[in-house]
Amino acid sequence: MQQYILSKKNVITVISGLLIALGFFSHFVLENVGLSEWSLIIASVFGITPIAIQAFQAMKVKVISIDVLVSIAAIGALFIQNYEESAIVTFLFLFGHYLEQRTLNQTRSAIKELTEMAPESALKQMDNGEFEEVEVDDVDEGDILLVKTGAKVPVDGTVLTGEGHINEASITGEAVPVNKLADAEVFAGTILENGTIQIRADRVGEDTTFGKIIELVEEAQDSKSEAERFIDRFSKYYTPAVLVLAIVVWAFSQNIELAITILVLGCPGALVIGVPVSNVAGIGNGARNGVLLKGSEVIQDFSNVDTIVFDKTGTLTVGNPTVAATELYEKDSAETLGYLASVERESDHPLAKAVLNQIGETNFYPVEGTEVVKGGGIVSSVAGHRVAVGNVALMEKENVTLSKKVQKDVKRFEQQGNSLVLTAVDGELKVLMGIRDQVRPGVKANLQELKDLGVKNLVVLSGDNQGTVDVVAGELGLTEAHGHMLPEDKSAYIGKLQQRGQIVAFVGDGVNDSPSLALADIGIAMGSGTDVAIETSDVVLMNSNFSNLPHALGLVKATANNMKQNIVIAIGVVLVLLTSVFFSEWMNMSIGMLVHEGSILVVIFNGMRLMKYKLKGRKEQKEVSAPAEKVKIS
Repeated sequence: MQQYILSKKNVITVISGLLIALGFFSHFVLENVGLSEWSLIIASVFGITPIAIQAFQAMKVKVISIDVLVSIAAIGALFIQNYEESAIVTFLFLFGHYLEQRTLNQTRSAIKELTEMAPESALKQMDNGEFEEVEVDDVDEGDILLVKTGAKVPVDGTVLTGEGHINEASITGEAVPVNKLADAEVFAGTILENGTIQIRADRVGEDTTFGKIIELVEEAQDSKSEAERFIDRFSKYYTPAVLVLAIVVWAFSQNIELAITILVLGCPGALVIGVPVSNVAGIGNGARNGVLLKGSEVIQDFSNVDTIVFDKTGTLTVGNPTVAATELYEKDSAETLGYLASVERESDHPLAKAVLNQIGETNFYPVEGTEVVKGGGIVSSVAGHRVAVGNVALMEKENVTLSKKVQKDVKRFEQQGNSLVLTAVDGELKVLMGIRDQVRPGVKANLQELKDLGVKNLVVLSGDNQGTVDVVAGELGLTEAHGHMLPEDKSAYIGKLQQRGQIVAFVGDGVNDSPSLALADIGIAMGSGTDVAIETSDVVLMNSNFSNLPHALGLVKATANNMKQNIVIAIGVVLVLLTSVFFSEWMNMSIGMLVHEGSILVVIFNGMRLMKYKLKGRKEQKEVSAPAEKVKIS
């Protein structure tokens, strides 16, 4: 019976409102006092019932909730035959709850929109080669799926055949369609705006990037920050304190109406709802714009960050290095390049891929006894020769003599911002390659936005040579730049910054830099929702969109400020109401409840402003890649 009554709260609110209107009409128009009083009494009983049930449920778990205060106040008003006050107080409380839930549902619209975007069906290739429509839950990894124009991509997968433009706004926050060809990666929930493609299912169900986004945002919106936990504890003691105050006032003044009025005015509704609505709206805005904030606590910590540390490759740069310059120290280098390609073919390092792309077609040789030198490179036996491929430190370890000409070339390559790959065969240097990774387009403007938002220190840490790191830092105007750093060196450096009292955010790719992501006060992962990035970090910038970082920082600062505003509004209203009871003659229960419910709506609408938050003054930046230098033979 209790659940039935609670489920009909909105209906009860309407009936209560109509009965109150009938009561006032009977009193002022029909001048029928009896009908007026009975209308208000029935309205009071209707209104008190669901509130009293909630109060009883709260008392069973030893919690003195707002419902307890309103129930006591309304019953007390009935007891002293103040039917008008009891009817209006219960109606305003129920109506305020209705408006509160309605507006709160709007702040969770990001989740609703994401859920509605989730694909429900897919065209799956059956055993006979034909494509049939099946539920998305019936798709398994490895299945071949057909996606037509206007359809949602049902799973994360790889394009096998066909071509089309896909709107990835649900993943990246960017509505500009992305051209997809064979071997391109596609994500569940994105929309194929034109073209037809066949894809192989790589991740399905909750394992898709889209599924993880929904799961993360739901968890984040349901989590509580330290501020919310404090307010919960505060309310736990504050509400009984109001009840005690009302009893004390009645004991000294013998004015039951005054005591009941204090109960109504002391309700901390706006205080309880103000912080959660700010967090929910802020997290929802982030979800729409390709930023996943993993919980309310993250918002508080991130808003106070004064130092941001960046990994270089794949973060400040695009992560797709190419060979920019080459020096060959022998006339016939075909065989050496074949040795080099054979060794690099064994590695999946980005620099190795750049070397292979530069060499192109060549003769490959069997590789034996490969030894990976940490922080140095690779040493292998190729066709009976000892081949060392790596940096200058590896050459020194291999006792490879670097002539003055080579040393000069190395210095020049480093000054140009190149990563170095040296190749020695049987202890003699044969090839020097300079590999350069282009700075992300627009990243300089994004870094300036971070400075404008109050970040004092911008630091880059990289395993690359110091010369390359210095070039990037100089180009981007960073505060500090440190090269030749292994993953453990980066995490140790972050620890030093924290010991100095700095609040540090680390931005990395979420793979090699997972120790730093975990150690930093805020770990921010670049990448298209990779498993490691999502699990290790506090914030995920979907699809490696660096321009989302300033938006994320601005958003959390706006959310933290919004939270403080709501707390001030809530406490300020309660103080004004309680003061008015003792020092004014115009304050009563009805006015107090009206102001009280109004304050709840004010903090909700204030929080909802975050749903439309955008970083002001953004400009698009385009940077042109530098052409590679011609190969020189020394």
